[in-house]
Amino acid sequence: MKKIKVVQWGLGAMGSGMAKLMLEKEGLEIVGAIDTRPDYIGKDLGEVLKLGRNLGVKVQNTPAGLLQKGKVDICMQAINSFTKDCFGDMKIVVESGVNLITIAEEMAMPEAQQPELARQLDELAQKNGVSVLGTGINPGFILDAQVVMLSAACLNVTRIEAARINDLSPFGPTVMKTQGVGATPEEFERGIKSGEIVGHIGFPESIRMIAQALGLKIDRIEETRKPIISNVYRETPHVKVQPGMVAGCEHVGVGYCNGKEVIKLVHPQQIHPHLEGVKTGDYINIFGDPEVHMSNQPEIPGGKGTMAVAVNSIPNVVRATPGLKSMVDLPIPGCLMGNSAYDRR
Repeated sequence: MKKIKVVQWGLGAMGSGMAKLMLEKEGLEIVGAIDTRPDYIGKDLGEVLKLGRNLGVKVQNTPAGLLQKGKVDICMQAINSFTKDCFGDMKIVVESGVNLITIAEEMAMPEAQQPELARQLDELAQKNGVSVLGTGINPGFILDAQVVMLSAACLNVTRIEAARINDLSPFGPTVMKTQGVGATPEEFERGIKSGEIVGHIGFPESIRMIAQALGLKIDRIEETRKPIISNVYRETPHVKVQPGMVAGCEHVGVGYCNGKEVIKLVHPQQIHPHLEGVKTGDYINIFGDPEVHMSNQPEIPGGKGTMAVAVNSIPNVVRATPGLKSMVDLPIPGCLMGNSAYDRR
């Protein structure tokens, strides 16, 4: 059986995890790897992934010579969070005639904040006969695609509220900074105003995805970010938080239809929430006829979930019609087991 040939672009925590996961899937074959870290360039991918064996795939610092139509089926990108920052690299993939999956959060529904770039990418994808998907655990699954799927059991929907309460402790210094962990309340407020502290990336995308799938016309989206002030000492390998300092960010996104709140997404993220009795979890509440209330405790781990959703979506993207896609445009993905990557081509 012919395997799906993949190039992995980006070998950070997420990209490396995706590469390792793909190596476990019988129907997938990694034929190229790209990363700009000087200590990775020229090394065998197996060495970079610390597998104890070589894979015969050398890491390049550019895509030159790798992305060849007919020799590569799809490129997996894990390089950035924002559409405008990774547009140039996505354009290279698409114009090479290669399908693309990116875990850039804004790419889950890029028309929400970058409609012109989304239009250009869709046109390029159609012109070159490939499909493009942005996905991950959130946005891409928990607070959007899964909400849409659950709404299929409703005769009608009047309002949606969903929340993801998670633990930031496993993440590195970059995430700590963007969430304001370790800052004083005053530093947090300054960081919000300057854009250094962003909270969750993806609420406009998730709200638009749900609204589009359900046929709701959203008038406006409002977002609020508040510091989660710790009452106890908390510590990770990358940050120390004294009582009175910021342990995380409570981010809320609300979508309005005819001036009425119809979609509310809540995402409080902090380190060691258990130290103050906070249980993590994913919660979806759909109000209508009938009501749907689903919960999962603890939360689906963000890193593992993102790797899984991206890799498990590969067959759907390879066989999709050309163009820019969202998770609700494609069949429901499932975990690739055995030869299912072949079977779903």
